[in-house]
Amino acid sequence: MQRHRFFASPARILDSNIYLDPDESHHLTRVLRLMPGASVYVFDGRGAEYECEVTRTNKDRTELRILARLSNEVESPLRLILGQALVKGDKFDWIVQKATELGVSQIIPLLTEHSEFKKAEGREQRLQRWRRIALEATKQCGRRNLLEIGDVQDYEQFCATTNTEVNLIFSERVGQQLISKSLISSITITIGPEGGWSEREIQQAEASGFTPIHLGNRILRTETAAISAITLTQFLYGDLR
Repeated sequence: MQRHRFFASPARILDSNIYLDPDESHHLTRVLRLMPGASVYVFDGRGAEYECEVTRTNKDRTELRILARLSNEVESPLRLILGQALVKGDKFDWIVQKATELGVSQIIPLLTEHSEFKKAEGREQRLQRWRRIALEATKQCGRRNLLEIGDVQDYEQFCATTNTEVNLIFSERVGQQLISKSLISSITITIGPEGGWSEREIQQAEASGFTPIHLGNRILRTETAAISAITLTQFLYGDLR
């Protein structure tokens, strides 16, 4: 049986009741056409999920009664941050969707020397679209935590402020193989644009404590490199075992 999942922020969870916002209420009542008595599931984006019963519906707000709180066994123990250079078209959309499915904690869009976005126009609209994509992917894959999508950052700012236990920059030209050496709880991985990293950017990353990593002898598209790096990192340090 299909599990219908909805999102409600913690502020909408009061005692034993949950109140869906207008967008989620519309989806429940107008798209799925669920009625009072239907069984649904609600996650709060911060690790909690509840089995609920629909008790009252209208187009602006749906009221649910909590039946049970579910265990949180679907999130990776690894806090994985992806610094991803901006790319044109729907490639970044696809990366957001797949990164959500693979358990990434946060994506930070990066402006680099070879990035295909240089201007600020449309940034807010893109951020809103990426957050919608992440929410829908979260519903589909069963995660309880929402993927955080940070504001667009300059590459220099990103390198200077990253403070996870391990920091990696994936490059098609230089670097070592990624080998698991110890248990860690947080890691940042960085993927370049279609044109690759400049020599200056590699040097800056190393000066900021990043280790260059090489993904093999073939040149990968940026979206392929992102998914390969995420999968390898989760396999070595996270929950893809």
